Amino acid sequence: MAVFVADEQGSAVDVDRLRRLSEHVLVAERVPTTMELNVLCVDAASMAELNVHHMGGSGATDVLAFPMDLPGEAIAGEPAILGDVVLCPEVAAAQAAEHGTTGAAELDLLVVHGILHLLGHDHAEPQDRDRMFGRTRELLARFATAAGAGTADRSGA
Repeated sequence: MAVFVADEQGSAVDVDRLRRLSEHVLVAERVPTTMELNVLCVDAASMAELNVHHMGGSGATDVLAFPMDLPGEAIAGEPAILGDVVLCPEVAAAQAAEHGTTGAAELDLLVVHGILHLLGHDHAEPQDRDRMFGRTRELLARFATAAGAGTADRSGA
């Protein structure tokens, strides 16, 4: 599987960590190895534009997920694109301060959250929220153990 991470904004971001975490989630979620994922870090102005244009929202948000091909619909041996996860490190840093964590930990949470959305998870209903955020915590804990680096635990995004 291929994970492409692009950083198009000015804040310091550990692109390699985001790639490794994304790969960890894709393996744990049994996403076919022929699928590709794009993770893009953008500034607040770009995120606000995407949020308005694609989601009908207003202002910058922390993460947006744009699904393309579903894993169950991937044709064996042929490449497919799972989708794009767009992160805004500026918004993540502000949220991290509110949640008492670090910007890096917040980005970790958001990339997992975004990938789970690409895989069809949602949090509109309480039981779905519990399942999605529980899975997020589990994936982050497993990655922290595998990476040998602690990641702050936060139950929602």
